[in-house]
Amino acid sequence: MNFGEVLSRAWQIIWKHKILWIFGIMAGCAGNGGSAPNIQYSFSTELPPQISAYLDGFPPEQIPLWIGLAVVVILILVAVSIFFGTIGRIGIIRGTLQVEQSTPQLSFSELFRGSLPYFWRVFALVLLVSIVIFLVVLIVSIPIVLLTAVTFGFALLCFLPFICLLVPLAWLVQAYIELGIVSIVADNLGITAALQRAWTMVSNNFGAVILMALILILGIGAIGGLIISAPLLLVLAPVLSIAFFSSSNAVPFVALISILCLVIYLPLLIVLSGILRSYISSAWTLTYLRLTPMLTGGGAGI
Repeated sequence: MNFGEVLSRAWQIIWKHKILWIFGIMAGCAGNGGSAPNIQYSFSTELPPQISAYLDGFPPEQIPLWIGLAVVVILILVAVSIFFGTIGRIGIIRGTLQVEQSTPQLSFSELFRGSLPYFWRVFALVLLVSIVIFLVVLIVSIPIVLLTAVTFGFALLCFLPFICLLVPLAWLVQAYIELGIVSIVADNLGITAALQRAWTMVSNNFGAVILMALILILGIGAIGGLIISAPLLLVLAPVLSIAFFSSSNAVPFVALISILCLVIYLPLLIVLSGILRSYISSAWTLTYLRLTPMLTGGGAGI
């Protein structure tokens, strides 16, 4: 497989068909396998008297109701995020496939509607693999934690080489999931058949898949994500420096400036993240298409 051709072709596709950026933004709703730095800080401030008085007089019998409403709202937001995130991933794959089949123009409405029939299969595949990974990690972690506690940390040193191996294994699993999702959309396969197809593709082309995983996950995904997230640190740096190293009264003002800068940068961050996600998904789709003839002697279709 020509890696340079796949990477350059993926960029050509998403640059010419910028409608895929929208699906990339949607795909980010379900998470992209990376995150910006998690920075926490607090200020010692008191609530306004009106709010304190309201909380003091809040009827205890209404607490379960508000907790229930909060849970319902959270569940709705999670469901909406999963739906749009999954449709976004499918839409990028379908768009890439259509372009490869010489479709001159992509339509958002057509891609969105055409992605709906694949939703439950893609969702179930990701959920199934995630559950398996969780159970495996849980089973492996329990004896490590117990032995570490019994040996006062010495066992952890023995397990360090094994723990280090989990990192490339995680990349391989992510590549496996990506190829499984593409197989559902490209060849209209069921969940079991898609998992089998992805496994065959990974096992028969292990070197090519792991190298592409390194390029897309570690190279483009991780480094690109850090570059995109870097301005967030610059935005938060002033208020963090004052909060940690000074008791200046300028903290609220600097915090306000940081928040305004964050609000200004947020739309650009969303767009750049969507572009990055659309590029990575498009590249995985092209990888699937390039490797499929080696397995079947033919091509893949929508």
